[in-house]
Amino acid sequence: MTFIRYFAVTLLAAAPVLAQSLGNAGTIEGTVVDPMGGVVVRAEVTLHHAVSGYTQSARSGPDGTFRLTNIPPNAYHLEVTVPGFAEFGQNIDVRNSVPIQVKVALALAGTATTVMVEGAVEALETNPSAHVDVDRSQLLKMPSSDPGGGLSQAIVYSTGGVAADANGFFHPVGDHAQTSFVVDGQPISDQQSKVFSTQLPTSAIQSMELTTGTPNAEFGDKSSLVAQITTRSGLGARRVFGNVGASYGTFGTGGGTAGLGMGNGKIGNFIALDGFRTGRFLDTPEFTAFHDRGNNQTLFDRFDYQPSGKDAIHLNLFTARNWFQIPNSYDQLGQDQRQRVLTWSIAPGYQRTFDARTLLSINPYIRKDQVSYYGSRDPFADTPATQQQSRQLMNWGVKADVAAVRGRHSLKYGLDLKQTRLRENFGFGVTDPAFNAPCIDDKGNPVADPAPRNPAQCAGMGFGPNNRENPNLVGTPFSPGLSPFDLTRGGKLFQFRADANINQYAVYAQDMITAGGFQFNIGFRWDRYDGLVSRTGPQPRAGIAYNIKKTGTVLRAAYARTFETPFNENLLLSNATGKGGLAQNVFGADAVPIDPGFRNQFNAGFQQAIGKFLLIDADYFWKYTRNAYDFATLLNTTISFPISWRNSKLDGFTGKVSTTNLKGFQAYWTFGHTRARFLFPENGGLIFQGTPLDGSVFRIDHDQVFQSTVNLRYQRPKNAEWFALAYRYDSGLVVSGVPDAAAALALTPNQQVSIGLACNGRPATVANPLTSCNGTVTSKLVTLPQAGAGNDDHNPNRVKPRNILNLGLGTDNLLHKADGTRRFTAAVEISNLTNVEALYNFLSTFSGTHFLAPRAITARIGMTF
Repeated sequence: MTFIRYFAVTLLAAAPVLAQSLGNAGTIEGTVVDPMGGVVVRAEVTLHHAVSGYTQSARSGPDGTFRLTNIPPNAYHLEVTVPGFAEFGQNIDVRNSVPIQVKVALALAGTATTVMVEGAVEALETNPSAHVDVDRSQLLKMPSSDPGGGLSQAIVYSTGGVAADANGFFHPVGDHAQTSFVVDGQPISDQQSKVFSTQLPTSAIQSMELTTGTPNAEFGDKSSLVAQITTRSGLGARRVFGNVGASYGTFGTGGGTAGLGMGNGKIGNFIALDGFRTGRFLDTPEFTAFHDRGNNQTLFDRFDYQPSGKDAIHLNLFTARNWFQIPNSYDQLGQDQRQRVLTWSIAPGYQRTFDARTLLSINPYIRKDQVSYYGSRDPFADTPATQQQSRQLMNWGVKADVAAVRGRHSLKYGLDLKQTRLRENFGFGVTDPAFNAPCIDDKGNPVADPAPRNPAQCAGMGFGPNNRENPNLVGTPFSPGLSPFDLTRGGKLFQFRADANINQYAVYAQDMITAGGFQFNIGFRWDRYDGLVSRTGPQPRAGIAYNIKKTGTVLRAAYARTFETPFNENLLLSNATGKGGLAQNVFGADAVPIDPGFRNQFNAGFQQAIGKFLLIDADYFWKYTRNAYDFATLLNTTISFPISWRNSKLDGFTGKVSTTNLKGFQAYWTFGHTRARFLFPENGGLIFQGTPLDGSVFRIDHDQVFQSTVNLRYQRPKNAEWFALAYRYDSGLVVSGVPDAAAALALTPNQQVSIGLACNGRPATVANPLTSCNGTVTSKLVTLPQAGAGNDDHNPNRVKPRNILNLGLGTDNLLHKADGTRRFTAAVEISNLTNVEALYNFLSTFSGTHFLAPRAITARIGMTF
């Protein structure tokens, strides 16, 4: 009730003014006049960003005014052209949602004027926080394929600090998935990969600003990467526009997309519908996909209404559905596990412009994810365990702030209130007698005989106990906490049901101060978390950037104290299990709830323009966290449980080198390095297999020495033929579940064959697996330190490096129509062009086993109007 009262008071306080652009998106408005001060009608006004490719155009009206809305924060070049007048150019920096007023005074043609030339220097941003910008023009020609995970792929291929993982997961600057999405002002900090939720389709996105540096004070909760997304709008279009398209490709992947927008200066609407089905929905535990069909449908609608120049109202509606099979490994060919995800969201918003320098924004919202996981009809067809789940996550709240410009100061202060309602139903039972066997033989193999119920009974049967004291142990020791749920030894199905509310309150204030070439960012945020535990987090933020205009250089440094909150997905059960998870502690005295965490983060970096055509951006980060988070995946399923570690120490660098548009050609190179060290003890989760051996410090599977993306694009004039080539290099994530060669010898025959295990060059086969080796054990897909040579911190096992090429070829004007109002489009995309067999990870405690998709070819045809 306390939360509801807070929510109601907030809305009532805004009611007297309640009835521009959304979130942090900006507005530029102005008047075009001739040398005598008379208004100029039908002047062509164009706003453009030299690097991202973002473009928006308008014409001045009968009174000479123009208005550009929904502009992502960035540095832009504004051009105004009218026959008979000299071209007008001006650089404009959009930093917040307060409308920017521009007066365009044209000179007569032939008059000497100074026109600011657009180029890399004009794209420099005096901003203390590192970020990259992604425009729709880039999204449309990004040759990558991930059914239901297009948004994740766009982030991975655009941002240097992100390490790719399976099924739409990605690890931003050393963390597992601490990402916040802000969609037209609506904050979403819950998981957005396709196994947890349904993502906003890229067809609905106009642009994204992806921040990997220190977050401003308005952002909290999950802030390793903040994705500010601006969706497409019909407002101001003054025409009907849209697109329809169909696609078909490898794995029987077929789908369709449609978008329709319309509007004028006061009202507009845009709707996007997408759907597909495929025979390879998830990344699989084998290179060949088994039992992996899936489908996805999404509907997004954005409505805008501006009854006056001072008021703006919008409404975002989103609903989506995923249904998919859980892919099987060779050891699980009889399973029939499936999952369904339903998502809906309602997010209205209101903005009131009090004067030319003050803007109020109010964004209430309600959003729900409903996940159902179904086991096989016969529980014993599931191996090594059967599980089922039904859970719901619903959050509702309001984010409201006031933005004001006062001389050198650009101020923003506001509040962020939300409640997350959790409901969890979960069932689990062991179905393989060898999975949690109390006994092992003299070679360390688990004894599948269901007779012994605990290690004390092993000696009487001629076996040894399956525990760490036994020198023959090569696999995972017996977990007494799982014994009551071992269905092969008389146990019963584990059942869990719980409901809880997580209430969060935050207030923040920030100021961007401009002084010559300097920009100072000063902010403070205060968070209150009332869930299964209660904590308060004061968070100062500060940053400085300096623009050396003579050399085209920006230097920056920043600090942030952040309050990290636990993942909400499966939080209730994970909180109840305590140290070591369910396998070690069944609701015992050690069941300590997962606490919020506190982080100190430092960043330092620079931007450098080289001539008119090249821009370099690089950033170093260092983060120290108390109570660091991750997920622990349940066996080979999509069910994951949040866990925490005592501390984490993360550091590394990110960067991007970009060109401007060179007569249709554009390129960028992103790169990054992350060192991710986590410290014991662990808290929460369900089952941990293959956890680091030494129990002190280890490299988690977010740790990657180097990742890099090169993207090359070229398009002929008049929206004609184009090509896009993307090259992705990943040096390999840490493999936590198989620390060295000795552990690899305990794998099943099928697992050994899957990773290309060999002894002195002799490969393992299903009929003749490796159980011992008097020489060197190698693998085609993981680095595999030899027995005794592995070290969880300094020499962990890793996935081997991979080099992936994606290619796209197409045309945006198939019939070469000159008017361009209605154009037919066609394209062919090839993912994993050279059909590389590679892993994201293998038997990872935190993400399981997943192969990259084999080569996939997709043909698309469509029409835009």
